[in-house]
Amino acid sequence: MAKQKKHPAGTIALNKKALHDYHIEQRFEAGVALVGWEIKSLRAGKGQLTDSYVLLKDGEAWLLGSHITPLSAASTHVIADPTRTRKLLLHKQELGKLFGAVQQKGYACVALSLYWKKHLVKCEIALAKGKKEFDKRAVEKERDSNREIQRAVRSKGKDD
Repeated sequence: MAKQKKHPAGTIALNKKALHDYHIEQRFEAGVALVGWEIKSLRAGKGQLTDSYVLLKDGEAWLLGSHITPLSAASTHVIADPTRTRKLLLHKQELGKLFGAVQQKGYACVALSLYWKKHLVKCEIALAKGKKEFDKRAVEKERDSNREIQRAVRSKGKDD
């Protein structure tokens, strides 16, 4: 019998800045059209999603601004462009929802994470609404107060 290969697991890259800058309304899972050297680089953990976004054009979704660093050993015969535009693979209904929502004022489509699903690379994209500066401050203040509460609870348990 043939030995079964283990599929890579886990998250490749996260876009933490998007969670800070946007209210996430709805999440979608999209496939990513990649070439061979990109898969090898992602297996080595060389992907970044910082400052990446999704462009909806001509009935298709495209991932812009993502960076996949080429490996020195891979792709000797191909000129590797680390920031090339990559096509996102979505169902027509999902594309329709995204197009309709992005037409509304204040909505954007952002990439949240790249991850493995069995042997495939998936991109989690989200329909998001931009946060105002005071929203960001309120979230930070709430996070700090929760942290203080947790510290007080932990220290109270140790006193008993």
